Order: sequence, then C-alpha cells, then structure tokens
Amino acid sequence: MAEVEEIAHEEQNIEKREKKKGKHEKPKPWDDDPNIDRWTIEKFDPAWNPTGMTETSTFSTLFPQYREKYLQECWPRVESALKEYGVACKLNLVEGSMTVSTTRKTRDPYIIVKARDLIKLLSRSVPAPQAIKILEDEVQCDIIKIGNLVRNKERFVKRRQRLVGPNSSTLKALEILTNCYILVQGSTVAAMGPFKGLKQLRRIVEDCVQNIMHPVYHIKTLMMKKELEKDPALANESWDRFLPTFRKKNVKQKKPKSKEKKPYTPFPPPQPPSKIDMQLESGEYFMRDKKKSEKKWQEKQEKQSEKSTENKRKRDASFLPPEEPMNNNSNANKSEDGKNDITELTNSLKSKTKELKKQKKTHERVNAEEYIAGPSSSADKSSKKSKKIRD
Repeated sequence: MAEVEEIAHEEQNIEKREKKKGKHEKPKPWDDDPNIDRWTIEKFDPAWNPTGMTETSTFSTLFPQYREKYLQECWPRVESALKEYGVACKLNLVEGSMTVSTTRKTRDPYIIVKARDLIKLLSRSVPAPQAIKILEDEVQCDIIKIGNLVRNKERFVKRRQRLVGPNSSTLKALEILTNCYILVQGSTVAAMGPFKGLKQLRRIVEDCVQNIMHPVYHIKTLMMKKELEKDPALANESWDRFLPTFRKKNVKQKKPKSKEKKPYTPFPPPQPPSKIDMQLESGEYFMRDKKKSEKKWQEKQEKQSEKSTENKRKRDASFLPPEEPMNNNSNANKSEDGKNDITELTNSLKSKTKELKKQKKTHERVNAEEYIAGPSSSADKSSKKSKKIRD
C-alpha cells in the first residue's frame, strides 16, 4: 500500500511540474468547454478590420493562348465575384496574363491569396463557375505538377490515363471519396476541396504517376476508412488491422541473352570474299556473256524442274489411299462374317422367289368373267365382235 501511495504522489508532482512550464501555458476557462468546436472556420467579418489594408498586394499569372477566348467571355463574371470582396482584377490579352490586386475597399487580408488561386485555376482550364468557389473559406486548392515525375512521354500518358480511368470512372470515385473537384489537364492536376481531401489526393496522384500504387487500391482503402468512421467504438483505436495491405508484384523480365566473349586478338577478322573473288575462284569471271547467260538459264531450269516435281509429288499425295492395318485375326473374323451374310442373302432370295411363283399361280387360276355381271358381258362380247369385223 505504501508503494502505491508513493507512485501516486510522484505522478501528482510530475503533473504539477509540467503545468509550471510558463505563464502562457496556464489553463484557460474555454479549454474544457464542450460547446466550442475548434475545427470550424469562422466566416470573416469586415468589422474585424475596419481601416482596410495599408499596402496594395498584387499577383499575376500567365495563361495559354487557347484559354484566351473563354476568359474573355467569363471575365465579367470573375470581376463581379471579386468586387464583392473589394479585389480588383485585370485581363491583359497582349501579354496573356491575369492580375489581381487589393484596393481600399479590401478588408479580408487573406482574400488576395484566394484571388491568386482563382486566376491560377482559370489558367489551368478550370471552368469559371467552379473556380469562383475558391473564394469561400471552406474551399482550398492544390495544383499538382506531374510532368516532371516521369521522363518517358508514352509512359507518362499511360499513367495519366490510369488516373482518369475508363469513362473517367476512377476520377469520379476519387471525387466522391475525397470531397474534391479534380481536373487533369496537360502536365498538372488541379484539385479543389478541404485540406484533408487535398492531402489524400496529392498522395494518390503521385503514387499513380510514379507507379508506386494503382489508384484503385487507394480507393479501396478510402472506402474502408469511410465505413470505419461510422463506428464510434473505433474512434480511438488503430485501423491498421482492418485496412488491406497491397504488395507490389515484381514481374520477372526476360534477361537478354549474353553473347559469349571471344578471346581478344589484336588482329582484325579476315575480310569475307567479295562476289568478284568468288567468280574468280570458280572461273566464271573469265567466261563470255553468252556462256554466263546460258549457265544462269540452265540453273534456273534445274530449279524449276525440281520445284515442279516436288509440287507434283505433293498433289499426288492427296490421291493415294491410306494404308490399312494388317491383322490376321480380324481378317479371319471378317471372312467368317462375310460367309454368314452370303448364306443369309441366298436363303432370303429363295424364299422371295417361291412367294412370287405362288402369287403368279393364283392370278392365273382366277377368271375375271365370273365376277362381272351378265348384260354387261354380252355388250362387251358384241363390242369385241364389232371390233373384229372392223379390223
């Protein structure tokens, strides 16, 4: 018991020492107030800065030529949005630049930074209605440069397309999970949203372009985190046991076949014989043109005859009958079966001939006159007699 009391006393002394670090670290009455939310961003009130800005601050940025027409159309809308906060803006089409600056009416000191982000987003092809939302206190922006992360242009285009996904499905999923607006344009990715979402998005984009991890795996982890946030029991616990771990698979590439190193010799290899050298060796070089042509024609005829015989052999091969397997037992069985079949046929033919003979005999015995009536028969006889007379 005494030991426990001593440990408790020591802990109290440590707490007292920690509190006496400085006057500014004294406990304040609002530290333990449960009604105060320290994460909310309060909207700026112009009464906090009634005198305005003492110095003028200006920011300017260049824009590409293809954005000139669109910026001319939407510039009145941008001007009216910045006028509410007392910020002046100018569009210079000769230099191809946009400029924002503070005025005497400006009260919020941070609005000039927001205006600078606005013109940056406009130059990076973000639509004006979306870019104007950056002037709100809750919305932040981040322009991620991805052009210098990959050297090979084809590989860069492939990985950038991987970030967008088929029918921009990956991009939509990231927008929903991070609560950010994302636009992939050229060698940059423009994003707008809360700080937490922008931090997650930067990591996903860099991992995708550097081929560290596919965005689909990041989407899976974000979905798991969103589900875990709903459970208040896991608020103060580590989520590592729930989150999936993805390992990068190293695909083994085929090693190029190493050529065998020949022993070093200071002398160069022998020169291969030229066509003229080969003709000189065979004696063809000294032959006349007529003999040369005759020789070439003869060689050509020989080649043609060889080829024609080969083609004929191939054609005749399709007409040759296939070789039948020679088995003595099977032949004996077949001969026996054949004899049985012949005897059966002869018997059946004999029986049929007997039946036909019987039928003929019965037809001969039958007299048709017996089945015919009397008067008609006399008429037939008379008709027969008349026919005979006529003949």
